[in-house]
Amino acid sequence: MSSESADTPRVQIIQIPAEFAGQRVDNFLFTRLKGVPKSRVYRMLRSGEVRINGGRVRAESRLQDGDMLRVPPVRVAERAEVALPTALLQQRLDDRIVFEDDAMLVLNKPSGMPVHGGSGVSFGVIEALRHLRPEARFLELVHRLDRDTSGLLLVAKKRSALRVLHELFRDDRVEKRYLALLAGAWGQKKLLVDAPLEKNVAQGGERMVRVSRQGKPAQTYFHRQELFADATLVEAKPVTGRTHQIRVHAAHLGHPIIGDERYGQEETNKAFRRRGLKRLFLHAAKLVIAHPVSGVELRLHAPLEPELDAFLQQLRR
Repeated sequence: MSSESADTPRVQIIQIPAEFAGQRVDNFLFTRLKGVPKSRVYRMLRSGEVRINGGRVRAESRLQDGDMLRVPPVRVAERAEVALPTALLQQRLDDRIVFEDDAMLVLNKPSGMPVHGGSGVSFGVIEALRHLRPEARFLELVHRLDRDTSGLLLVAKKRSALRVLHELFRDDRVEKRYLALLAGAWGQKKLLVDAPLEKNVAQGGERMVRVSRQGKPAQTYFHRQELFADATLVEAKPVTGRTHQIRVHAAHLGHPIIGDERYGQEETNKAFRRRGLKRLFLHAAKLVIAHPVSGVELRLHAPLEPELDAFLQQLRR
């Protein structure tokens, strides 16, 4: 008789249904293996434990209808106690929905809230929305915003809509515009920063991105909006969608975003905190995208957060 218990993890062979065709392998595994650390999932992919149709696969590979996916034995951590968003927070998120229909939802995300739980955070925007919309059978993030960035965030309400929206983002057919306050007086009015970006890990284990010839192509348009004595308000329009792209490109200009604790200037951030700016001054203000079902162009707008607007008024005075 086998000594294995009934709940001993075993190899899974999953035949991919048509509705998941086009999804990245790592994102599919995150959904399938809830509770398993992302680092473990990526380790499984790098070591070849995950296979498609018998062959090794990369994290960014896309699933195809009918693929046979091998998932190695892995124990999914039980989450006995999961903190739930408060009614006040749920109401706050509900009030910040700027567009919603049967296919998608667009939220004006508050600063300080991650888009999803993990890394010591019990829940993020997507978990809170699922709790807010218990009747919704499907809610998935289309893209991400950094925890301290506020502004427009897309959530798909159908698998078919997610597939179309991912394709639009992948093909750079989404126009995004951010408002950012840069440190120092930037002397130029317009500039295209064309600097490839490479992900790496700092000595402390913190994920960092840097400009590098070995990196992936990355382009950001910067357009000056207002010039102050020691700061510059700009509109940033990313052409590509790399991690931390606007923040790293701003620092590359020599004018990092004020409040950026990872790529910014510590003394500058401290000085502006004393003047009342307590957060990263980066806001996803505008979004132009084709509706995933109708194809009609949507032009969405999220006004500048009250605390950021108040700080600009202070600078103007």
